[in-house]
Amino acid sequence: MSSKTNPGKLIVFSAPSGSGKTTIVRYLLAQEELNLEFSVSATSRAKRGDEIDTKDYYFLSIDDFKQHIKADEFLEWEEVYRDNFYGTFKKEVERIWALGKHVIFDIDVSGGLRIKRKFPEQTLAIFVKPPSIDALKIRLKKRQTESQDKINMRVAKASAELATAPLFDCIIENDVLEMAQKEAYTTVSQFIN
Repeated sequence: MSSKTNPGKLIVFSAPSGSGKTTIVRYLLAQEELNLEFSVSATSRAKRGDEIDTKDYYFLSIDDFKQHIKADEFLEWEEVYRDNFYGTFKKEVERIWALGKHVIFDIDVSGGLRIKRKFPEQTLAIFVKPPSIDALKIRLKKRQTESQDKINMRVAKASAELATAPLFDCIIENDVLEMAQKEAYTTVSQFIN
C-alpha cells in the first residue's frame, strides 16, 4: 500500500472505551460534505448487542484472525485484550480510497498511532478524552453491554491510554457531546481542505 497512489486522507479517532469516540465518528460520517467513509475493523471478539458483521466489524475467529496476520493482510493489528484481536485490513483502506473518499477510523490507541507512523502526512490522529475516569465508569455502566469485570478491565486500561494522548495531533475533551462534535467537525474539515 503506497501513500503516493491516492490523495485520500486518513482520520483516526482513538480513545479509552466509553469516551464517546464512536458517537463522534457517526456524527462526522453523517456530514456528507466531509466525504468520509468508515473503515470497518476486524475483530476476534464476540458481537455486542445488535452489531452487524461487515457493517460494525468483520467478526473473525481467533484462528482466522491469526491467518490474516500471517498473510500480512493488516495495515495494523493489536491484541487489545487476551485473545481479543482488532485490526485494519489493507484492502479496506484501498476500497475506500477507490471510492474517492477519506478514511475515518474508530480504533484503539496503539492502532491509531501505528497508522499515523505509517502515513504521517496523510493522517490526522485525534484523541477523544473523557472528562474524568469516574465519568468513564458511569458511561461504561450505562451501556449495559459488559460485566463488571470487563468494565474494571477497560477502566484500568484507560489510564495507560490517557497517557498516550500527547502523541496525537489533537485532543478533544468530550464533556459536552455537542461541543466535542463541533470541535471534531472543525478540526477534520480544516485538515481535509
